[in-house]
Amino acid sequence: MDTEKGFFDQDLYARFNGIVLVETGTGTAKVSMKIGEQHRNSHGTVHGGAIFTLADTAFALASNSEGIPAAAINASITYMKAAREGSLYATAEEFAKNPKLATYIVTITDDTGDRIALFQGMVYRKRASK
Repeated sequence: MDTEKGFFDQDLYARFNGIVLVETGTGTAKVSMKIGEQHRNSHGTVHGGAIFTLADTAFALASNSEGIPAAAINASITYMKAAREGSLYATAEEFAKNPKLATYIVTITDDTGDRIALFQGMVYRKRASK
């Protein structure tokens, strides 16, 4: 079992919300979520919290992909388009890093590739264990 899959398997909240690991690489990750009734808000669109959780999951996988524990210290999201059906995808990419801090950009898209939201997060990278 690879490290990212093991890391993802321990994320019970992501799995409870129907998030699926698509792929990972060094400093990158992609996850998906099939939209279900449990993801809808009172307007019938996907709840912002569900979209944030999807993005945060990709962010966590990408930032921990090198085996150095990383914990979020800041995250923000901008919603650009409502989503109603199909699946959503969150693709995280490392934007910048140094030994202690790293920044990631996560793009959330729908089945047609339309951008739904843009997430930016920063992590504190803990010292690697010897």
